[in-house]
Amino acid sequence: MGGLIVATCVAAVASYFICGIPFGMLFAAKLSGIDVRKVGSGNIGMTNVARSAGGKAAALTFACDVGKGALCVPLFRFIIATTCLGGDVSALALSGPFAWVGTTLFMSCVFGHVFSPYLHFHGGKGISVGLGASLGLYWPMGLSMLAVFLVLTIPTRYVSLGSVAAAASVPIFGLIYGVRGVAIIPLVLVSVVVILAHHENIGRLVRGEERRFSVGKEKKGGGK
Repeated sequence: MGGLIVATCVAAVASYFICGIPFGMLFAAKLSGIDVRKVGSGNIGMTNVARSAGGKAAALTFACDVGKGALCVPLFRFIIATTCLGGDVSALALSGPFAWVGTTLFMSCVFGHVFSPYLHFHGGKGISVGLGASLGLYWPMGLSMLAVFLVLTIPTRYVSLGSVAAAASVPIFGLIYGVRGVAIIPLVLVSVVVILAHHENIGRLVRGEERRFSVGKEKKGGGK
């Protein structure tokens, strides 16, 4: 058990640093020559990148943010199973005896993005990377969360509304898909942190002042 805990801690730290890479800031700077932290909402996530730097930068941001979560969870879970459990990946399934390994990795991915070590522990709001990490953790759970997001976002065009609802659904779907015991704690923490990261959006939604999703025009001369 000691080796499993150490391996999980190492993998969690690695996931944190990988998922802390601020792709939104990097793509906005490269393609549009702007610091996305200083325009719009100041957030490095896909929504603010879309409004401030255009569709191409937003698409790349979304793909890479989802991708880093989707990569880390299954990769490190496989490595841990191979090195500590004789290759028995099923023991790390959501209903398995060591489900806390996967949910801890999921939490580390989201926390890395929200509290990026490269941006003085500031970052995005965790939705895109959370989608990727949940797909890597258990793809039906990821698709269920995506469905919640789309059902609320598409008709209203309020990305924040769908994001908050999807975040709130994380521990609920965890329970539905078999998570029990201490393994549910990381899912609850992710839900709370992501909802708190949207506190300003929630306030604007309540006041009827929240902006609907839109894509801005790309600025010329990006990267200069």
